[in-house]
Amino acid sequence: MKKQNNAARGMLVTLMGGILWGFSGTCGQYIFQQEAASSQWVTCVRMLGAGVVLIALGLAKQGRSYAAVWRDKKDAAGLLLFAVLGLMFSQYTYMTAISYSNSGTTTALQCTGQVLVLIYSCILVRRWPTRLESVGVVLAVGGTFLLATHGKLGNLAISPLALAWGMASALSLALYTLLPVRLIKKYGSTVITGWGMLIGGVVLSAATRMWAQPVHLTPSVLLTLAVVVLLGTAGAYSLYLEGVACLGAVKASMIACSEPVAAMVISAVWLHTRFTFCDVLGVAAILSMVLLIARENGKKQRQ
Repeated sequence: MKKQNNAARGMLVTLMGGILWGFSGTCGQYIFQQEAASSQWVTCVRMLGAGVVLIALGLAKQGRSYAAVWRDKKDAAGLLLFAVLGLMFSQYTYMTAISYSNSGTTTALQCTGQVLVLIYSCILVRRWPTRLESVGVVLAVGGTFLLATHGKLGNLAISPLALAWGMASALSLALYTLLPVRLIKKYGSTVITGWGMLIGGVVLSAATRMWAQPVHLTPSVLLTLAVVVLLGTAGAYSLYLEGVACLGAVKASMIACSEPVAAMVISAVWLHTRFTFCDVLGVAAILSMVLLIARENGKKQRQ
C-alpha cells in the first residue's frame, strides 16, 4: 500500500513539474508579447533568481557540504563548463526561440535534442540504434518537418529565426543532458543545477549588460517573472527531482512529456495562440519519439 501511495505521489509531482515547465515557457511568451524585455534579460532574471532560490534551499538542507564541488579543481572546471554551455545556452536559446514563435512549438522542437543524445550514446558504445529508437528518430524528423513547414515542401510555417533558435535549443538540451552526468553522480543534481543556474546567470548578465537594457516592468510582468523563477524553474525542478526519487528517471522523464502539451494548451487558452492540425500532429510525433527512447532506456537499465 505504501509503495502504491509513493508511486501515485511520484506521478502527481512529476506531472505537476512538467506542467509548470510548460507554464513557464508560456509566461515567457506573455512577457515578450508585452514588449517588456528582451530574451537575454528574461533569461538572466530567470537563472539568477532560480539559482539563488536553489542554493538557499540547498544550504539550508546540506550546510557546508553544498559547496564541496568547489574544493576539487577538476570538478569546479566541469561545473563552470556545464553552467555556460549547458544551462546558460539552454535557457537562452529556449527563451529566444519563444520570442520568435510560441512556447508550444519551441518546447516541442527542444525535445528533439533527445535524438542528439541518442546518436551520441550510440557512437560512444559503437552500436546501431534499436528498431524502436530508429522509429523514434523518424518521428522526431517528421514532427519537426510538420512544425516547420505544415507539410508543405519549400514553405516555412514559422520564421527562419524561430526554426534556427528552436534547433539551437535542441542542441542545448543535448549538452545540458550530457555535460553534468559525472558531477551529478558525485554531488547530486540539486547542487550542480543550483550553482549552474547562478553562474550561468552571472555570465550572461555580464555578457549582455542586462543592467543597461531598457525594461518597462508593469505589475503583471513582475508577477509573471516571479512565477517563472519560483514556480516555473525552481519549483518545477524540485517537483521533477522528487518524482525521479519516487518513480525512477525513466518513468519520470516519460511523465514529464506533459511539458510541451501543457505549453501548447496554456498558450492557446491564455494567449490565444493559434495551432493548426499539423502543429498538433508534429508535437504528437515528437512526444512519441521521447516516449519510445525513454522506454528503450528503461529496458537497457533493467537488463
